[in-house]
Amino acid sequence: MKLHTFVTDTQNPQQRGRQIGERWAPQIQQTCALYLDFFNQVDIDPQRVRSIGEASLESLRAWSLNLTEELVATAAGAGLPLWQLAALNARTEILATMPADAEGECSTCVFAPAGAEAPRTIQTWDWHDSLVPNGLLLQLTGSSGLTAKLFTEFGMLGKIGVNSAGLGLHFNILHHASDNASAGVPVHAIARYILEEARSVDEAIALARSARVSASTVLTVFHRDDSSPRAASIELSPQATALVLPNAEGWITHTNHFLAPELVPGERTADVSTTYLRLAHVDAQRSAMQDDNLSERARAMCGAAGEQAPICFHPDLSLAPKERWETLLTIGIDTVAGDLLYSAGNPMQLAAQGNLRF
Repeated sequence: MKLHTFVTDTQNPQQRGRQIGERWAPQIQQTCALYLDFFNQVDIDPQRVRSIGEASLESLRAWSLNLTEELVATAAGAGLPLWQLAALNARTEILATMPADAEGECSTCVFAPAGAEAPRTIQTWDWHDSLVPNGLLLQLTGSSGLTAKLFTEFGMLGKIGVNSAGLGLHFNILHHASDNASAGVPVHAIARYILEEARSVDEAIALARSARVSASTVLTVFHRDDSSPRAASIELSPQATALVLPNAEGWITHTNHFLAPELVPGERTADVSTTYLRLAHVDAQRSAMQDDNLSERARAMCGAAGEQAPICFHPDLSLAPKERWETLLTIGIDTVAGDLLYSAGNPMQLAAQGNLRF
C-alpha cells in the first residue's frame, strides 16, 4: 500500500469534498471500482450493493448533514455516480449482510493508566491487499474548529485518527447476530464524526450512541488528559452499544470479537477466525508494551515470534484476491502532539525501519 498525504483547511464540507474529489479522482475511482468488483466476487447482488449504499447515505443525511454534503461533493469532484461512493462508504454495512469471514482484521492495544503520562497505543490494520493499493493520510478542520488527522481509504470518510482536543481513535470490525441489511449510518462515518466533534471520551461515547447502525464495529477512544473515563472501547451493534473500560492497570486490547458481556452471546465471528488467538497473543505481550517509543512497542507486540506472530498477516499469492489478507499498516497515536505515527506493513517492519509522523 502506497500512502499519500493531503491537508485541507476549509471548514466548508462542500468545498472540502470538492477539493478531495478533484485532487484524488484517479485513486477514488480506482478504490470504488475495486470494491464494486470485490462485492461481485463474494456474490453480493449489484442491486443490493446499490440499495444499501443509497439507503446508508440517507441514514447518514439524517444524522450528519455536513458529512453527507462532503460525500456528495467528493463524488462530483471525482466524477463518480453518487451511489458508488455511497456504497464504498457503506462497505462494512454491505459486507455485514454476508456470513462472517473466516479471518478477522486488526489488533489494537491501548495503555492509558491514570496519571500525567499520555496513552501509548498501537494498532495493526489487516485487510485484503488487492483492495488498497493506495491509502490516505488526511488533515482537516471541521465545523467545530477541531483539527483532525486520520488514516483512511480513498473516498472513505474516516477510520483511525486523532484530533486537536487530544482524543484518539482506533478502529476494528466486529460481527454480531443482529447485523442486518437495514442500512444504518456507516460506521466509518461515525469514526470520522467523533474525530471532528468529540473533546472527551464521554463525548465520543455519546456521539456513537446517537447513531443507528446496521453493522457492528468497535471504536477504541482515549484522551491525553487524566480523565474518567480516560479510554473506552465502544462496541457498536444493531442490538445495542456497550462499553469495555480499561483494566486496573489501564490496558484495553481488542481484536475482532465482542468483549462486553451483554453482546458476547450474539458473537458471529467464524470459529476458525484468528481473532481469539490474536487477542491472547497481544494480552501476553502487554507487560513489554509500555515503552514510549513506538518501534519498541511494535517489536514487543510481535514478541519472540517476530513476523510469524499471529498479528502479522502475509498474503498468500496463490489464493484468490478475496481470500488474501495482509497487515497493510501499523499505526500509533500521539494525543499530545496530535499526530499519527505509522509505517506501511506489519509491526516488525515498523520496528526495523522506524515510523513516519503525520
